[in-house]
Amino acid sequence: MLDVRRLVLLAAVIDSGSMTAAAQTLSYTTSAVSQQLSRLEKEVGQPLLQRQPRGIVPTEAGLVLADHARRVARQLAAAEADLAQVAGLRRGRLTVGTFPTVGGSLLALAVSQFRSAHPGVRLTVRSARLDRLTEMLDAGEADMSLLWDYAWNRVDPGSYALTHLLDDPTMLVVSADHPLADRERVDMTDLAAEEWVVREPDHPVAEVLDRSCRAAGFRPRIAFHANDYQEAQAMVSVGLGIALAPRTAVTNPHPDVRVISLGSTAPARRILLARRQERVPAPAEAAMVRVFTDVARTYQRS
Repeated sequence: MLDVRRLVLLAAVIDSGSMTAAAQTLSYTTSAVSQQLSRLEKEVGQPLLQRQPRGIVPTEAGLVLADHARRVARQLAAAEADLAQVAGLRRGRLTVGTFPTVGGSLLALAVSQFRSAHPGVRLTVRSARLDRLTEMLDAGEADMSLLWDYAWNRVDPGSYALTHLLDDPTMLVVSADHPLADRERVDMTDLAAEEWVVREPDHPVAEVLDRSCRAAGFRPRIAFHANDYQEAQAMVSVGLGIALAPRTAVTNPHPDVRVISLGSTAPARRILLARRQERVPAPAEAAMVRVFTDVARTYQRS
């Protein structure tokens, strides 16, 4: 394979008409230029320059290679300019995975802040369930992804580079006219007599409910299985039962429900930002990590 630096030297010598002038322009010694061009001639197997009393004249092969060298030099300069734009976050692309319950809270704030700061970067957001999000990371379909976990089912820290953004507490959701609606905090032990609206049995919050109730010494009586948190809130609002939900899922609650803290009597989940291991992050990725970290800090204080 031809050495690009030697090709550039050849073009400089031909354009300037002498090795001395090319050496001065490129900050080489004349001897170094001569040595590099001799090696290039050996690589191509034929003479590229003819030394004459009044200077240097290129051979036909020298002219051909010099023409290619100029094009390569232009392409390399363009590549450096493009890389500078990517490094400066004036262009590029970034794909972020997410899950629905952070869409109206953490994610929306991060997307708004990132786009405002880096309008030249094309940002794509893909929402999916947890198993699909990890598949997207593994396959390179997403550069990074928001994930969640509970203490009994942690994301393997050996699989991804993880940034712990915040702890998302489990909240109690009751109707506006419920006897507990004016309370700021309730313990799970106070809820043994209640009926519950819960997600489908294989949903994580159903396991949260089961574990929390067992820890409080009772088994929950299920009144309704909801398909999503909006439906759960609607059923709670009409008094069908009470419900548990992560705080991020009820950032914008139904007008006829109240959201109450359960303190440490119900487990919190972690919200994580995951990237593939052993990979140098692109500038856009590093910028998004900073944005998510800042947004999470602000969100947790609110």
